[in-house]
Amino acid sequence: MITNESDSSREWASQAYALLKQKQELKKQEAQLKEEKLKEDQIKKEKLKENQSKQIFDKQDFSDFQDGPEVKLGEFDDDFTWSAMVLAAQGKKVNEISIDEIDWLSKLRRGLEETRKGFVSELLDKLGDDPLTPESLDDLETLLIRADVGIDSTDKVINSLRKKLNEEVVGGEEGIRFLKNELRAIIEKPIINSGTNILVPQKGKLNVWLIVGVNGVGKTTTLGKLAYLSSKSNYQTLIAAADTFRAAAVEQLKVWGDRSKVDVISNQSKNADPAAVVFDAINAAHKRKSDLLLVDTAGRLQNKNNLMDELSKIKKIIDKKVPDAIIESLLVLDASQGQNGLKQAKSFAKSANLSGAIITKLDGTSRGGVSLAVSAEVNLPIRFIGAGEGIKDLRPFNSFEFVEALLADR
Repeated sequence: MITNESDSSREWASQAYALLKQKQELKKQEAQLKEEKLKEDQIKKEKLKENQSKQIFDKQDFSDFQDGPEVKLGEFDDDFTWSAMVLAAQGKKVNEISIDEIDWLSKLRRGLEETRKGFVSELLDKLGDDPLTPESLDDLETLLIRADVGIDSTDKVINSLRKKLNEEVVGGEEGIRFLKNELRAIIEKPIINSGTNILVPQKGKLNVWLIVGVNGVGKTTTLGKLAYLSSKSNYQTLIAAADTFRAAAVEQLKVWGDRSKVDVISNQSKNADPAAVVFDAINAAHKRKSDLLLVDTAGRLQNKNNLMDELSKIKKIIDKKVPDAIIESLLVLDASQGQNGLKQAKSFAKSANLSGAIITKLDGTSRGGVSLAVSAEVNLPIRFIGAGEGIKDLRPFNSFEFVEALLADR
């Protein structure tokens, strides 16, 4: 549990910062040596093939871009201290913290800033350090609904707080701790019920993840980031470009495939059969002994039967070709759509046999609370969240980190 910052916690964060600074300096030195070696190799290549020097140089730049920009250690500021303490609260030791983890948590905190402004800041102003009152619970109820937390989630939180308030005096600080526990319990329930804490491909079998969702939610972009995450985690990954109805969808996916260094199986024919693309991709996955096949599906509106028919055809192909494959259907939702996103989740859940959700575009929206509504009202485990446009800005969902970021002002 993250509490008010103390001298000891600040010192802990300071030690973590110092260690990361040392690691960064060592990495910088290694990078300089590597760069010098690359320059030497480059000179040798230029001497051998002077007429191809430009192409070689361009390829090197593109290769660096594929790996994503290197994360640098920022200032020892509030973002760093908060991020370090979140990691410490989860059992991380000072020497186990990485710059990537700090960077991600800082982005998550900043990404939920708009949601915090419309919910948390006002809540904390109302609560202060005074004991909770029935009136303050009414205010909290209004704020939760305004943040698109959803009716079911809001009722559960408010009823639990009212019960606690009837039994004892609850101060502002204790009320925040209780609220965090309640919000985490709501988000974690479908994750616990699924029996899988973190969704990762299982070794020894082909894992097929169908990425579904309506057009405009960032489905193809999210798949590209998943491919990068999977590839960097040493899973043999392949992409099937089965969204053959949207103009430029295949080309867009190939760009992401290049960035993540993951091959894309596609069919350039106009309005090609998505199931046929998946058929070819499964054959390719077998030949390459792939661990994970990511399938980009059509994104027509969920109230059109042909979308669900296409998903059904794809699943039949998978069942026929690889009956022992592990299939996951992951729904991509745009957090900025709020209750519209919740409606999409309910509609897809009825007909697409969903196994999880991916929440995107958390940065810059005041509706990040929809994540709780999806968990409570659709019973859908959140598997990944996105808080930025970079290739590294998609991570496995962590309920503790999410709630701490949501309530980061206290």
